[in-house]
Amino acid sequence: MLDGVIVVSLDQTMRAMRLMAETTRVIAEGAGALPVAAALTGEAGQGPIVAVVSGGNIDLAKFCDIVQAAAG
Repeated sequence: MLDGVIVVSLDQTMRAMRLMAETTRVIAEGAGALPVAAALTGEAGQGPIVAVVSGGNIDLAKFCDIVQAAAG
């Protein structure tokens, strides 16, 4: 059963990847960062939000490039 959908941009995903790395030291690939990116949009509603973050299968050099680009 599907209750709704939240669409996020590539930039929002990159910012979520950076935020997780900086605040929790979690290295997540783009797909793994999508729940956090969606939660950060504010469209997920009020109250506690649980984001399942999975997938750390990303080349470290590529991850560094993404995190630097997200710094803007």
